[in-house]
Amino acid sequence: MKDIDAVRNEALSEIDKVRDLQELRRVKAKYLGRKGVITEALKRIREIPAEERREYGRKVNAVKEEIEEAIKHREETLKKDEINRALASEWEDLTVPLQNTVGSLHPITITLRRIVDIFRGMGFTVEEGPEVELEKYNFDMLNIPPDHPARDMQDTFYINREGYLLRTHTSPVQIRTMLKHRPPIQMVAPGKVYRRDDDPTHSPMFHQVEGLVVNEEANFRHMKYVIETFLKELFRTDLPVRFRASYFPFTEPSAEVDIGCVICGMKGCRVCKWTGWLEVMGCGMVYPAVLEACGIDTDLYQGFAFGMGVERIAMLLFRIDNIRVFYENDIRFLRQFS
Repeated sequence: MKDIDAVRNEALSEIDKVRDLQELRRVKAKYLGRKGVITEALKRIREIPAEERREYGRKVNAVKEEIEEAIKHREETLKKDEINRALASEWEDLTVPLQNTVGSLHPITITLRRIVDIFRGMGFTVEEGPEVELEKYNFDMLNIPPDHPARDMQDTFYINREGYLLRTHTSPVQIRTMLKHRPPIQMVAPGKVYRRDDDPTHSPMFHQVEGLVVNEEANFRHMKYVIETFLKELFRTDLPVRFRASYFPFTEPSAEVDIGCVICGMKGCRVCKWTGWLEVMGCGMVYPAVLEACGIDTDLYQGFAFGMGVERIAMLLFRIDNIRVFYENDIRFLRQFS
């Protein structure tokens, strides 16, 4: 027992005198390693008379725990000291102007602003909404039934069981706008959205711009004109635009919108999968149930909606084939947009 007390006092004294992490590791190995003093003491328990083993084992384990705790606290102190020394030696004055360095907008920001500016020029207002959304606005009021695949956990980031989630599209902003304002409405909703995707052409967080027009005369021809005008101004080209029949729970009829491949000029390439066409957005006439849920009289008003992924548009505008480069912060990539 006296030997154990002596080991304890010696170990605590050594730990207290340690001045760096490497020396602390050496002390730890000396006492707690595979052949350490405390480890060997525990191995000798079989040599202790039976009537003393319990007290001996308790004593050795108590000393072991005390040494472990002392090492842990000393390690934390040394790490803090190491960080403070690094901060003192590596300190830089961030207020000093950099020489020959010019910042630039991120390509996603460039694309988002270009899209919004075009719609502003066409008389659209810009509306925003929360990124943490309620199922009520994200699904229910958009005519998306409870058993729709879009609600599945593998697609949606749910926050809790009380109906809160990270919005999967900016369509809830359309709902909030219709609840807040009476027609006529002509708005776009840019912002971040979240889905469980992660591959070269998808990201779990990305940007969308969705638009909504509600008035007494909105129709498919009006929607077609707005979209064609927008795409020709965005890509600054006269390449053809086509509408393919599609399905969305909140629009009917619905369509996918393609533009002639801006990469190959419709000759066929890897990007357009040799078809000459690129899908760029979706659209459709707003389903009457969606308007009625927002208190809009469908005998007087009708509407159309459209939406696009900003990353998808940016990849086409800047000839980028992997969405991940937008978020890797590679300065060599970003300098290309200065």
